Amino acid sequence: MKRIEVRLALPMVAPLLDVIRELSDSLRGSLAAPLALKDLDAEFRDAWVEELIKGQVHEVEQLLALFDDEFFREGVVAFDEDNAETIVRACAAVRLKLREMHLAPLGDETLETGEVDLLALADSVRKPFMCYLFLATIQELIIQHLDEGILGE
Repeated sequence: MKRIEVRLALPMVAPLLDVIRELSDSLRGSLAAPLALKDLDAEFRDAWVEELIKGQVHEVEQLLALFDDEFFREGVVAFDEDNAETIVRACAAVRLKLREMHLAPLGDETLETGEVDLLALADSVRKPFMCYLFLATIQELIIQHLDEGILGE
């Protein structure tokens, strides 16, 4: 089984985890990527959305669980074929919510390139932007090194 272990700087990551924890509450009440399900029966639609939200909450909990007591002692997180897909989806959900709630004024191109003067950003945008980049990096690491597990090849 492929496994990636990444050593992270605790002083840099801890504030970003706070951003993720704050957003996790908003992810309990709505989908990060809302669905247009107008043609479905309302009861079926509500049940489906409820299940999707439960899955989204579970995935974000799994992401946060990587940063447990052991992480705070060792500074290492591990990704493997068992958690890769869940972590990639959780990162995507949080990034979508960050974009919606904090980063929309930056625009998609800036968010995807990451080319921005951090010192020019307001404090209320700087941490969410750094979190956005952090989660993108996690996704890239997993996809580059564990793509067989994600793609089922």
